[in-house]
Amino acid sequence: MPENSYSFFQNSACKYFPCHKTEHPEDFNCLFCYCPLYALGDRCGGNFRYTAKGIKDCSNCLVPHSPGGYQRVLNRFSDISALASRPTELPTGTPGTPRVLLAGNHSGCGKTTVTCAVLQALVHRGLKVGAFKCGPDYIDPMFHSRIIGAKSANLDSFFLDENTLCYLLAKNSRDRDVSVLEGVMGYYDGRGLDSTQGSTYEIARITATPTVLVVDARGASLSVLAAIQGFAGFRPDSGIRGVVLNQCGERAYGPLREAILRQFGGRIRPLGYLPRLPEAALESRHLGLVTAQEIGNLREKLALLAAQAEKTIDLEGLLALARTAPAPEYTPVVFPRLAQARIAVAQDAAFCFYYEDNLAALRELGAELAPFSPLTDPALPEDIQGLYLGGGYPELYAEALSKNGSLRSSIRAVLERGLPCVAECGGMLYLAESLCGHPMVGFLPGNGENKGKLTRFGYVTLTPKADSLLFRAGEPVPAHEFHYYDLPDPGSALTAKKADGRQWDCGFATPRLYAGFPHIHFYARPALAERFYRACLEEKNHV
Repeated sequence: MPENSYSFFQNSACKYFPCHKTEHPEDFNCLFCYCPLYALGDRCGGNFRYTAKGIKDCSNCLVPHSPGGYQRVLNRFSDISALASRPTELPTGTPGTPRVLLAGNHSGCGKTTVTCAVLQALVHRGLKVGAFKCGPDYIDPMFHSRIIGAKSANLDSFFLDENTLCYLLAKNSRDRDVSVLEGVMGYYDGRGLDSTQGSTYEIARITATPTVLVVDARGASLSVLAAIQGFAGFRPDSGIRGVVLNQCGERAYGPLREAILRQFGGRIRPLGYLPRLPEAALESRHLGLVTAQEIGNLREKLALLAAQAEKTIDLEGLLALARTAPAPEYTPVVFPRLAQARIAVAQDAAFCFYYEDNLAALRELGAELAPFSPLTDPALPEDIQGLYLGGGYPELYAEALSKNGSLRSSIRAVLERGLPCVAECGGMLYLAESLCGHPMVGFLPGNGENKGKLTRFGYVTLTPKADSLLFRAGEPVPAHEFHYYDLPDPGSALTAKKADGRQWDCGFATPRLYAGFPHIHFYARPALAERFYRACLEEKNHV
């Protein structure tokens, strides 16, 4: 057993070894070499003193001297040996994960507009910006990532346990100057009136991220202060440290700013406002914003929002608040590195709903992801061992999808041959016989049609009835449904149950297929991603 992890990595694959022999060793903040607890994301037992370069002082670490502490250190050496070949792929979780959460007092208060304005303004300043969306939404992260230039991911406390939330926050922030988290619905809105589970507040609490409340100030004056006080006082650990007023004019903001300072004595800082900007409005659809590529003059709108944010939002104050966020504490969630397999992923205007962390999980397992367009590509990518059809808006492109008959035939042929496939929501509609009367792949029965209202929606827990490609019988899996279109037979391989006791059957699940309306996050149950990928490897070896 090595004395410390430095001697362990001396004979391992750390590409930075020997960092201590560089000309400027103080520039390195690599505690892999000295502390296996820190390297694997355990809570540090030291005195948390740092030099200007961010080097942790471990001289007073008490962990080895605590009851069972020495054995804990030895155990973690065993754990770290499994990761030695990829030490630099682990996010360090070091101090310096600046972040702030923009939450709303209700849906429609303008938090997405404020978030886009802040993100674009920070990008214009030359900062490397990270972005996160609280909850299961797909569309806001697409705006963050594809238009603003900030990579984005979801943080969802229904899908993810506390450790995984903090890990993904750190992992996706590790090369960012600052990260902005956008809330969902109202700050405290979660799974019901008696619980904050799944709420933005819960994510702020778990990740210890300072919160800025976005308040819709239209038609209000003193009531703005009442709203702030109500939100800040609703929970003693609300975490609300600042406020931005939306739909607020310059003349109204001055007096409101002074009143906020007097009322809260600096505990909650006024951080600016956005006036009404009809020329920069972001249109919406039933799943939230319309997708990024559908908004006309989008870049001009974002530029307007960013310019306004520079004028009327205290960006320096936001950055200073972000720098007060403590380092996330976590144990890394690591997928095994397996042989390479090639998975075709449908990615175009019709199929664009994917959790970025799902794609990252497949890559970490060893996958080469091959994007293709069901709208325009005549055939699937060559030499594939798996197929991933995400959600989106196939109903808007049903005619164009139907006209691409060669690809539809190609997909049906590989599925009939047994190619492993995951098809969620819109992906399942595409596999049906028809959608809005237009012929589709025809691998599943029925015609997808608009029901005129949300059919089944919200968080559910899935219980599989039998073993299949992704699932094992009886294994609970968190999921989310949100759709207006439905099939006469949406499958019955799983039972979906809501917190209020309502339940229904759903989904098709075989040894080579999962197709269903429920969306799944692979980090909620990492075994699901691994099972799918191992089936792809079996396909590769079989062929």
